[in-house]
Amino acid sequence: MKLYTFEVEGRRWIGAGSDGQLINLVAAYMVMTGIHATKPAAPHRLPTDMLEFLRLGEPALEAARDVIKFIARRPVVPVGERLTYAHEEVKILAPLPRPGKILCSGINYRGHKAENPDAKMPSEPFFFSKLPSSVIGPGEPIIKPSQTEQLDYEVEFAVVIGRAMKRAPESAVMDCIAGYTILHDVSARDVQFKDSQITLGKNFDTFCPLGPCIVTKDELPQPAKVRLRSFVNGKLMQDGNTADWVFSLPKLLSFLSGIMTLEAGDIVSTGTPAGVGVFRKPPVFLKPGDVVRLEAEGIGVLENPVK
Repeated sequence: MKLYTFEVEGRRWIGAGSDGQLINLVAAYMVMTGIHATKPAAPHRLPTDMLEFLRLGEPALEAARDVIKFIARRPVVPVGERLTYAHEEVKILAPLPRPGKILCSGINYRGHKAENPDAKMPSEPFFFSKLPSSVIGPGEPIIKPSQTEQLDYEVEFAVVIGRAMKRAPESAVMDCIAGYTILHDVSARDVQFKDSQITLGKNFDTFCPLGPCIVTKDELPQPAKVRLRSFVNGKLMQDGNTADWVFSLPKLLSFLSGIMTLEAGDIVSTGTPAGVGVFRKPPVFLKPGDVVRLEAEGIGVLENPVK
């Protein structure tokens, strides 16, 4: 299941992609419960906010699955009620416009380590934070700050937490994942590398494009075999695979949960493959007018202009 947050006629909803259309889960669920009784375990209604949806857990996902089956039967819909849309009819937002915590893994691809002459192979996972205020959705502009001349791109495979994790063993963490999305770790390299200001260099407004959707884990059963690519103005810049991870997904999440509780709606990003702008020869940095396109196999495309 692909879960979306979208806006139509000035209102925000959560949706699910099915057969090339976007189902308004909230509206369809309310029609369904009025026409056809659902399982007692289903929530009374679905929220319009993805964070609340994830916090409801499996009952919400089960209700969403029921809605998709309901729509597939082509139900009679009350006059004036709209339950489905073409993707181009709506504005797709970041699937989690305001996530909980956002933790990003650094130096977690062997290829990325190899292209960075100053990097050392880490002995344990390394993380930094991106802040929820930096999140934008597909199509929204990445704003180049006046403080940087080294604006860089990074395609990242990101995990969306679905259930709280605290000191979880590696064998247990996969059950706590809701799904996966694409995270664009935009960086101001000259700010980041000056006095090791990684937090500031990674957290200007608009520096965390996210989306286009959350793919539930059942639809992406092999997260360690996902191809990732980035393009700038149509030119291929990164072409990697999560098979190149230094630390596996269970290792990353178990390590993090031993330090802090991971909660539903948190995002954990898993690093970037080789090909980032700062280490190219000559370096390639983003400038206003550029368009960055990120692709993740099984998830989709996240594209943003630079302004």
